[in-house]
Amino acid sequence: MGLRGGSGGGEAPDVRHERALVRALPLLLIVAGVVYDIATPPAFTAAPLFTAAPLIAAPFYSLLSTTLIGAGSCAAVLALHFKTNTTTDVEAVTELITVATVAVLAVLINRVQRRSDKQLASARSIAEAAQRAVLPQPDPRIGGLDIAARYEAAEADAFIGGDLYAVQDTPHGVRVIVGDVRGKGMGAVAAVAVVIGAFREAAEQEATLEAVAQRLERALAREGTRRDGLDAFEGFTTAVLAEISHGDGLVRLINRGHPGPLLLRGDGRLCMLSATEPALPLGMGDLGAWPDRADETEFPPGAMLLLYTDGLSEARDSRGEFYDAATRLGGRIFPGPNGPDALLATLTEEVRRHTGGGTTDDMALLAVRRPLATGDAGTEGGVDAEIDVTGRD
Repeated sequence: MGLRGGSGGGEAPDVRHERALVRALPLLLIVAGVVYDIATPPAFTAAPLFTAAPLIAAPFYSLLSTTLIGAGSCAAVLALHFKTNTTTDVEAVTELITVATVAVLAVLINRVQRRSDKQLASARSIAEAAQRAVLPQPDPRIGGLDIAARYEAAEADAFIGGDLYAVQDTPHGVRVIVGDVRGKGMGAVAAVAVVIGAFREAAEQEATLEAVAQRLERALAREGTRRDGLDAFEGFTTAVLAEISHGDGLVRLINRGHPGPLLLRGDGRLCMLSATEPALPLGMGDLGAWPDRADETEFPPGAMLLLYTDGLSEARDSRGEFYDAATRLGGRIFPGPNGPDALLATLTEEVRRHTGGGTTDDMALLAVRRPLATGDAGTEGGVDAEIDVTGRD
């Protein structure tokens, strides 16, 4: 979801160049075959080049273009033998039949490929609809806060997996969850739907963030019992719950076994908000009970809260080195209402470069920014602008 959505756009230049080369290859093979046949003695044949042209065209060209490439290969073979007055020779007839047979096979392959493409497009449409239903893209402005979210699936053509996020404005403040369900596949997606559904209901009804966490715990336990014996239900979910008050400039956090959020201040200072009392992930209540306690941190105007899943913190390069978001982001600022989007775009691109485009885990990112007050210094004509917040901790 962009989830891939915001995801980052388009293919890399080298991939586009490779695709352009492959698409030009059938015509180049026909031309090369003609040149080779003319430049070599009669005993040599360019038939392999002429047969390869329609086969390469089949998966990349339309049905008409593949047919024309096949016809062009046959015409080139016929013209070359006509030029040397050998069209009736056994070798010439055999070569022409071979190229024509491969051309017909290429057309059949193209039809099968196009049918598969249509089925894939239909599956992608269904996946996108499921994505929007389970993980809708949050509005860019919720409860007076600037919001941006991205979902980067590790698996090609996948749109949703076990990572999750949700943002909801409530009478108690803007409440946020970012989490990661253990496992993959439809079981993980089902768990995501359960967690988000329970969160949205609890966030509106419960007076405290601690009570919201307990509601999620009970929802996962209830769903696990309901599914017992029917299909495997994902056993636990790591999550961070956040509550950003409307008026007192504070953020309250409950961390259930999840990577700690980062707080980026408007002057470039950064800190990781680690849990004071580490707790087990949601869904593991059968191992023991303990009271959830929210940690409270100042969330000044111009600051951004970054919540993420381990697809970011555990992204590795070819040498096995992790991507360190805290080190990379320290000293950098992303000002203005578009700051959250700019931050997530930067992270997505840097992770892609760090891993060489080969991430092995899904990555969910959520950035929340508290705008500057209208009367704060640094605003001009009512437009939100970033200022130095040193000393306003």
